[in-house]
Amino acid sequence: MFPRLSPRRLARALLAALAAGTLAASWSAHASDYPGRPVKIVVGFTPGGSGDAVARILAQSFGQILGQSFVVENRPGANGNLATDVVRRSEPDGYTLFYTSIGHATNPLLYKEARYDPVRDFTPIGQVLSAPNVLVVPASSPFKTVQELVAYAQAHPGQLNFASSGVGASVHLSGEMFKYYAKVDMVHVPYKGSGSLMPDLLSGTVSLAFPNLPTAMPLVRRGQLRALGVTTRTRSAAAPDIATIAESGVPAYDMSTWYGLVAPAQLPADIQKKLSEALIRTLNDPEVRNKLVAQGMDPRPSTPEEFARFIADESQRWSGLLKSLNLAAN
Repeated sequence: MFPRLSPRRLARALLAALAAGTLAASWSAHASDYPGRPVKIVVGFTPGGSGDAVARILAQSFGQILGQSFVVENRPGANGNLATDVVRRSEPDGYTLFYTSIGHATNPLLYKEARYDPVRDFTPIGQVLSAPNVLVVPASSPFKTVQELVAYAQAHPGQLNFASSGVGASVHLSGEMFKYYAKVDMVHVPYKGSGSLMPDLLSGTVSLAFPNLPTAMPLVRRGQLRALGVTTRTRSAAAPDIATIAESGVPAYDMSTWYGLVAPAQLPADIQKKLSEALIRTLNDPEVRNKLVAQGMDPRPSTPEEFARFIADESQRWSGLLKSLNLAAN
């Protein structure tokens, strides 16, 4: 038997149901002709970096496939936490998307203010790519190999420093992992984005860094930086002459970063499907693939279900790794 409601409570319930029905109908109407207006892709990185560049490639391709403008909006800060919060609080109507990275899984383990669940609070669209980072030093550095750098760091604990684009970024985690497996003590110097750390790295103000391979390679080719090793277990097809850190004296070392596309939670399934199909089509386009691979990136088209499982696995994996690296959840 159903409980009896007072007239006031009954009115509230009817209004709530009507509002929910109106909202659902609104989303459904949007889904039928989506996208009917410009779509925003929020990026938690500064303009000019490799992450920003790929987001703009996606925006251009999505615009051609779906017949509407897709615009990149940069919201850097707190290793993507600011951008994450903007997207999490946005309407789940498909007009606010988030081009995110490995920090999507690691930030809740590192930042008290990152109070979100990377799976539950977002709708997965798909993984975009994975990419190695690369250990680089200024051209003026005395270090020519990983072995030389490790030997010096072990003999002079705390005298070398490494720059990163912020706490919890792949550039930071790569350095912390290097400290752990190489058994060296180096000082972490966080910056606000990869672009802001480069002048100090080039001048030798900081000793080394682990930027994304696409960001570093133009500077390596111009002789402004020296690449000592890529962070992945195997060499990159884009830079096969650069040895891996693992084969250069730190055998347990293996680190890569990843990027993906998500939307706010409760995105209508048909909008999710449209975006997923556009993403897979983009990443399978030979021109886009060749452009990404040439920059040292590995396109990883996936279904939303596959990406959701991947994010959940990454969260679990990094929970253990961050404790091993003395970067436990706070």
